[in-house]
Amino acid sequence: MAQIRIRNTNERITGEENVKSFLDRQGVLYEHWDPHKLPEELREKFVLTDEEKAKVLEVFDSEIRSLAERRGYRTWDIITLSEQTPNLEELLKKFEQVHTHTEDEVRAITAGNGIFIIKGSDDVGYFDVELTAGDVISVPERKPHFFTLMSDRKIVAVRLFIETEGWIAHPYDDPSFQKA
Repeated sequence: MAQIRIRNTNERITGEENVKSFLDRQGVLYEHWDPHKLPEELREKFVLTDEEKAKVLEVFDSEIRSLAERRGYRTWDIITLSEQTPNLEELLKKFEQVHTHTEDEVRAITAGNGIFIIKGSDDVGYFDVELTAGDVISVPERKPHFFTLMSDRKIVAVRLFIETEGWIAHPYDDPSFQKA
């Protein structure tokens, strides 16, 4: 279940309704899918074959299609990251820079953990959204953020896009941002 840490105050927000309410106020979509739908053999597997990726998409097909219909997403795929990912450090350096997109950045976590660092309203500042299996988040277009792995460094997530070629990151220079 997702948790939030507000960086300026170190306040933690827990519980699905509290997390959802906070993110709603920040303009960020949050919902939770049942991670137990995934076959047990895929729940802790972070290097997937094309067939296993297709199985993950099949298991969550109704949730993906519902979200896509509600939000206008037209295509989706699976991303897997772990210590076995080639060039993981280079990928993380690219991910770990504040940026924006011209469409939402969406992740539905099916296994593992990840974290979005998002610039909130002026009274909140930056906050971390720690995600686990079943958590779904959509960071709206033009909202400064970045995504990275948590300490276990492994994740499987569905990504949804409006543009069929995927999103492009636009660097966002913010002198107020400080890495945690």
